[in-house]
Amino acid sequence: MTHFDALAPDYDRLRPAGVGWRELAGRMLAALDGATRLLDVGCGTGRFAVLASERLGARVWGVDASAEMLREAKARPGAAGVGWRQAEATRLPFRDGWFDGVHTHLVLHLVGDVPAAVAEMARVLQPGGRLAIGTFAPEHFREFFLNPYFPSIPAIDLGRFPDPNGLCRELTSAGFAGATVERFDQDVEASAADVLDRVRGRYISTLRLLEADEYEAGLARLEADVGAGTERFGYRLRWALVTARRG
Repeated sequence: MTHFDALAPDYDRLRPAGVGWRELAGRMLAALDGATRLLDVGCGTGRFAVLASERLGARVWGVDASAEMLREAKARPGAAGVGWRQAEATRLPFRDGWFDGVHTHLVLHLVGDVPAAVAEMARVLQPGGRLAIGTFAPEHFREFFLNPYFPSIPAIDLGRFPDPNGLCRELTSAGFAGATVERFDQDVEASAADVLDRVRGRYISTLRLLEADEYEAGLARLEADVGAGTERFGYRLRWALVTARRG
């Protein structure tokens, strides 16, 4: 069972769709406005795919490598209006040029072959079709609020998340035009109890990549801080929204 298969039943609880997610989704929808056939690559529990179907009035397909994530997606209210397929980002089960919009959010760092995934997204997009990619700016990892507890997080994530500017160059090489990066920040507050619950559930895949000793020691320090009276955590999410058109 993969990390995401194990996480699927608790995913929406551990990573809730709060104000920040709605703002990010709104930016994505604006970038994809006018799409009539939209593909959500790495759709997870289907949150964005269903929202896009409702807001854009587009025919939406969601693909994910995790069978359990798709099980959750299909049970979501509004899921009947979306097509669901299990597939890897590097092998999309659609014909050439079928879509006029592709969306992917916090997915490419999980893909073993990013150029192959980019090539597949280019293949299934028609000329002029739009691509919207949500990822983090590098400074997000250097400043992440859990770094004091888990000091390996920056090295792990800087090593696997694509640099947004490098991703633009990758898109250009794959036949996309007008690749741009929009950076924006979100200030977030979360109760210490919620943060502790999320860390115990390893709500981000990075926590499963830590050495067991580091994870256990960091969790113990976090538990101690919460037990000593820490009530809230404030932190900043540093987003990078990469958009382009199929040439």
